[in-house]
Amino acid sequence: MRGVSPRPRCYVASPLGFSDAGRHYYAEVYLPALAAVVEPVDPWALTDPAEIAAADRDGTHRELVAAIGARNIEAIRSCTLLAANLDGQEVDSGTAAEIGYATALGLRCFGLRTDLREAGERGAHVNLQVEAFIAASGGTIVRSLDALVAALADAAR
Repeated sequence: MRGVSPRPRCYVASPLGFSDAGRHYYAEVYLPALAAVVEPVDPWALTDPAEIAAADRDGTHRELVAAIGARNIEAIRSCTLLAANLDGQEVDSGTAAEIGYATALGLRCFGLRTDLREAGERGAHVNLQVEAFIAASGGTIVRSLDALVAALADAAR
């Protein structure tokens, strides 16, 4: 279709794949909401569970983590936006690293923090450096999934 641009690719940084409850929310609520306005790039889908089982069986965890890291790097590089889930007592270290890397590459980064606990220095939603990277990228931190979807929709225009 002429005149219609595809939705921008958006890397989805989060620790939500580490728990049953997180995986459920991620698959049933979070990704579908983002998919309404962007093309989510899901790093959790880049590794087959059979690869993890093979690493467990063969003792090749070091090789597997290197491969997963390389996949995530390429996935971030293929995007123009990043959406980060910032919930938790502290921001997940992998999520923080993905935000920093994406900012350095010039991606516009957005954060979602629905957690009621304080997680950063006084005056910051989260760790001040994570917040500074998001701001430097031209993005923002929001307090609801609806607000994140709206911010991504604005960025997609």
